[in-house]
Amino acid sequence: MAHSTAKDLQLPSLNEQTQQALSEFISSLSAQAQQTVGGAFEKLMQSAVAANARNVGDSAPDFALPNVRGGETRLSELLKQGPVVVSFYRGGWCPFCNLEFKALHDCLPEIKALGATLIGISPEKPDNSLSTVEKHGLQFEVLSDQGNAVARDYGLVMMLYEEMRPLYREWGINVPEANGDESYELPVPATYVIDPKGMIRAAHVDKDYTKRMEPADIVAALRELKS
Repeated sequence: MAHSTAKDLQLPSLNEQTQQALSEFISSLSAQAQQTVGGAFEKLMQSAVAANARNVGDSAPDFALPNVRGGETRLSELLKQGPVVVSFYRGGWCPFCNLEFKALHDCLPEIKALGATLIGISPEKPDNSLSTVEKHGLQFEVLSDQGNAVARDYGLVMMLYEEMRPLYREWGINVPEANGDESYELPVPATYVIDPKGMIRAAHVDKDYTKRMEPADIVAALRELKS
């Protein structure tokens, strides 16, 4: 009888988890809702959203944003201490973001051991960012980019299509309330590994908001910086 190896027992990757969540979510919808979601997703995939997003080799725009402690966190200050991993996410209401939070939180010791700082950024109001931190017991900084000003600098802004808004309300997601404006703008989820000189050394930008950078790839990029 064959023995189980560590690989056999390996936990699902983050993207395996998000695709499983997506499959379960879609199957729970009515046929009409599935059609609306599918149509909006196809439109997004065919759009130019994030076509000019910052990527590997670009310099990372500096920013200063409110943190949940009532202060302000500035990228250039963090870079004085070492590399920074920046994760743009849609909001604490997003199930795919929540899976990403857990995965990032689980690999935080490795990120810190490599001398790096991890921060999350969303357009949510500071109170909602604080709720996200408390709900998930996050041990990393979560910043509030109201109006998506920083996301815009990084080329990541997208619009929640009008046909999707009634469905979001049906699901109990109030984007204007969460973000404190009526724009229905959200960031394309993206992860950047930025070196101490402010250069983007690894990036994951995908307008398919169910796909995220694997924590193992973040750690590998940070190791590469150390070598």
